[in-house]
Amino acid sequence: MEKRKLEKLGIETSLLGFGCMRFPVTKEGKIDEAEAEKMLDKAIAAGVNYIDTAYPYHGGDSEPFVGKVLKKYDRKSFFLATKLPVWLVNTVEDVDRLLNEQLGRLQTDYIDFYLMHAMDKGRWDHMLEIGAVQRLEELKAEGKIKQLGFSFHDEYKVFEEIINYKDWDFCQIQLNYMDTAEGPGLQGYELAEKKGVPLVIMEPIKGGTLASFAEDITGKFKALDPDASVASFALRWVGSHPNIKVILSGMSTMEQVEDNLRTFGNFKPLNAEEKKTIEDVVALLNSRIQNGCTGCRYCMPCPFGVDIPGSFKAWNTYHMYQNYNRVSWAWEHEIGEEHQPKNCAKCGKCEKECPQHLPIRQDLEKVQADLDKKEMIY
Repeated sequence: MEKRKLEKLGIETSLLGFGCMRFPVTKEGKIDEAEAEKMLDKAIAAGVNYIDTAYPYHGGDSEPFVGKVLKKYDRKSFFLATKLPVWLVNTVEDVDRLLNEQLGRLQTDYIDFYLMHAMDKGRWDHMLEIGAVQRLEELKAEGKIKQLGFSFHDEYKVFEEIINYKDWDFCQIQLNYMDTAEGPGLQGYELAEKKGVPLVIMEPIKGGTLASFAEDITGKFKALDPDASVASFALRWVGSHPNIKVILSGMSTMEQVEDNLRTFGNFKPLNAEEKKTIEDVVALLNSRIQNGCTGCRYCMPCPFGVDIPGSFKAWNTYHMYQNYNRVSWAWEHEIGEEHQPKNCAKCGKCEKECPQHLPIRQDLEKVQADLDKKEMIY
């Protein structure tokens, strides 16, 4: 198992981290505990020593389940990561209450890697205002937290503000070869590396999107190594960056565990040919984008309730990955019929405001027609 040294912390973690938010579930939607325990046991036996969970995962069932499974192992043989649900923190006293609850659920006296969960500008300002960051530092001094960090979901300038606030032990960001400019992206990676802050990476396969493609792209990867999974190239792209110390994979099946163990059991950074292939894949996917909407939202609000940037994002993503399942939730639930383009009355207000002068009304018709088919393109 590939291991990475976190020099500033004096510890060594497995490059593969087990993300505990996508365990297999029963038909009732509960964790399939027997199968999930086998998966954890197999990963740990192979050398995985970083186990990542959080307060809300699996409707709150992940922490208690993980605590029960890990109880049979020597506490010093693994690193346990969980996260403070900052949206439930209204006062500094809530920090202690929630941490103590989590310690109980996880059946442990301390958390190795404790993160403020899903930080953005609003949550960060609130944590500072109520003194939560200072209290977390005090809890670290007391030994209930070994390493203090944050996970992040916002734009680069907010990431820059947070990471420059103090000397963090580590932080967690999203990074994959398609999202190098999204959120902190590679710019955030470089800043963390410069500051000596070790990185934990989430969504290395972009929620499974980079694990399955149409034959044209799959063929490019199979030409490199017919025995390697498509997902393994995405994981190796992330792991080829030296300041990335843990790559989280939310494994849902034993097959995914076994595939990841093959990738990280004999880990190899990407070679020049493989890097070039991924660059070609990224260029091909980006060439399928239907319009250049940047999500600036100058077109909003629409007088008729249409979610214009959301619709264009779903449309572009659908064509990029040629897979309706990739956008079905966003299209059917987040946008929903009330805000779909079919409600457009073609008033033209949006086009007057668009800085890119996109043919919004015309494109909205195409969005509705394409996504109503609910078809896979390949």
